Amino acid sequence: MSINLQLPSSRSAAAAPAVRQAASRGRPYYRWYVPFLFILPGLTLYLMWSVYPLAYQLYISFFDWKIMPGQVSEFVGLANYQRAFNDSIFWLALRNTAAYAIVTVIGQMVLGFAVAMLVHRVIIGKRVFRAIYYLPVVTSWVVVSFLFQYLFSSSASGLVNYVLVHLLRVVPEPISWMANSDTAWIVIYALGIWKGVGWAMVIFLAALQSIPTELYEAAAIDGAGEFQQLFKLTLPLIRRTTIFVLVALMIGGFQVFLSVLLITGGGPLHRTEVALSYMFNRAFGRLDFGYGAALSYILATIIVLISFAQMRFFNRSTLDLEY
Repeated sequence: MSINLQLPSSRSAAAAPAVRQAASRGRPYYRWYVPFLFILPGLTLYLMWSVYPLAYQLYISFFDWKIMPGQVSEFVGLANYQRAFNDSIFWLALRNTAAYAIVTVIGQMVLGFAVAMLVHRVIIGKRVFRAIYYLPVVTSWVVVSFLFQYLFSSSASGLVNYVLVHLLRVVPEPISWMANSDTAWIVIYALGIWKGVGWAMVIFLAALQSIPTELYEAAAIDGAGEFQQLFKLTLPLIRRTTIFVLVALMIGGFQVFLSVLLITGGGPLHRTEVALSYMFNRAFGRLDFGYGAALSYILATIIVLISFAQMRFFNRSTLDLEY
């Protein structure tokens, strides 16, 4: 059996472009808008369910909006925004929201990083521990809020009060957790930290696994201890991950709503009120939709400014790998 290999002649090579051009004439003519047809369904849904509601909410914020039949909405301009700046309860809710964000973000980041370090060092059962710590993240806020409400029940049957009174004997009588704003905030802070530790752990764990082990071996050879490797090697290398976790958790902290609404309802006397719960009560409790829309845009502006300031501040820091 012989194989005949024939190289293309110069004439056939010269005719190749003409053949390709002729073949291309049979194809449909390419039009610039064809790729946009593929994204049109998703873009349409995004405009309908995201952009349009946001724009309409901004429109409502300039009105004394009425929804009852026979009532006419009145244009008030910036009156709702001026009213918010003179509302003492709103400023109290905003301070509570900021305090919640600071406390829970610090707790979630510190505990999440600590758990990630522990799971990263585990050899057997790493996936099991990762799933256990991440389980609260995927659990519904409604379920965990009612769970914590039961655990911190003011009666002696509550698990926390039972442990404090009968087992540890550190308090003489059950604590009324929800009746006092200080103790109520302990419950809300604990829930926020417990539910978010798993998410921070997963992000930090992914960053830790991406660090080459050769860097730690070189650092150990040069005499760097555990703490030196942590502060001079690990933390600088996961700096961008830390920024991402901080910004994401801060945004989530300012959006706290369901836990406060279900555990305390903003009471007693608005002492545990947060920005979103106060906005919800004004809009859907008192049907003051124009004022509620203005509050939501004020909160959104604050979140954007804080996130932008965080990213600008941390991006200026330099990467220090000296040990």
